Amino acid sequence: MPRKDVERFTIPHLRILDADGRVDRKLEPDAAPDDLVRLYAGMVRARAVDERMLKLQRQGRLGTFAPGTGQEASQCAPVLAMTDRDWLVASFRETGARLMRGERLSAAFDYYNGWEEGNVVPDGVRNLPIAVIVASQLPHAVGIAYAMKLRRERDAVLAFVGDGGTSQGDFYEALNFAGVWQVPVVFVIQNNQWAISVPRGAQTRAATLAQKAVAAGIPGLQVDGNDPLAMFVATRDALELARSGGGPTLIEAVTYRMSMHTTADDPGRYRSDDEVAAWADRDPIRRFRTYLEARGLWDESREAALAAEIHAEIDAAVKGLETPGERKPDAAFDHVFGTRHPGIEAQRAEFLAGLGEA
Repeated sequence: MPRKDVERFTIPHLRILDADGRVDRKLEPDAAPDDLVRLYAGMVRARAVDERMLKLQRQGRLGTFAPGTGQEASQCAPVLAMTDRDWLVASFRETGARLMRGERLSAAFDYYNGWEEGNVVPDGVRNLPIAVIVASQLPHAVGIAYAMKLRRERDAVLAFVGDGGTSQGDFYEALNFAGVWQVPVVFVIQNNQWAISVPRGAQTRAATLAQKAVAAGIPGLQVDGNDPLAMFVATRDALELARSGGGPTLIEAVTYRMSMHTTADDPGRYRSDDEVAAWADRDPIRRFRTYLEARGLWDESREAALAAEIHAEIDAAVKGLETPGERKPDAAFDHVFGTRHPGIEAQRAEFLAGLGEA
């Protein structure tokens, strides 16, 4: 018998703002002006926090962290599409998204200086803590979404992962079960082109990362990840589908990591300055500001006021970081098990003795 096609698939690509901030009027979302301004402020805040944290780390006043500079649209715009009852399940680079979801900047500073208090999520905020092990958070996202389905809740889960994470087993397991169970979860791949020093092309022969959804039987969409409007629309539609019982969606946000993988990394050893410069021309913040100014929603005076507000917030957080407080050096031992365990308590005592605090 001759061979025949069993299935064919296509992967759509979405862009609404071009690299110069010009909008496609046919695709422009009917978003409230206040929401658009909130999104822009969240993106600017994320970059300003990155810049200060990098200085603190280089001065020895903060530990290693993963900058998100250049990826602000792919992180912050999806949050704008969430409700307070949705769950955010992120990894280790989404500081901007976490701040927009109500986490304290001081918590981020505590976390990156090794204090367990940095993992404390404010009451009522449906965020999971930072997950450093690559893609390990995705099965958790599916588990939360499965619980939502069992409880007949009309909410959804938004989960982030990097392009490197799509080469992990946890990624495929999570997508498979999400598809099988048709749970309300939206996966956002931040394809920033580099998994530490491994280029995207050395990770997979797939033409897109979005098409990895096909094997799981779920929709896949590729989006210009430096276009805040496109990221908002794609995530909004996917979350609405999930909440209505339509199951999961996979979104590939094509973006770029303008800085290093973490502050322990030297990107100059594996990528060219020309490559970085080419992506700098697609800066998501500049692009979005141009759009807002064209709509009369932003100007120099508002930019100056926002910069002053963010500067004051960061200064206060830095002061708090370097002011003795109620932090417990052994707080991590409190959360290994739900109840106290003799073996863990012995380790706690040994740890405190090493600090001279037993």
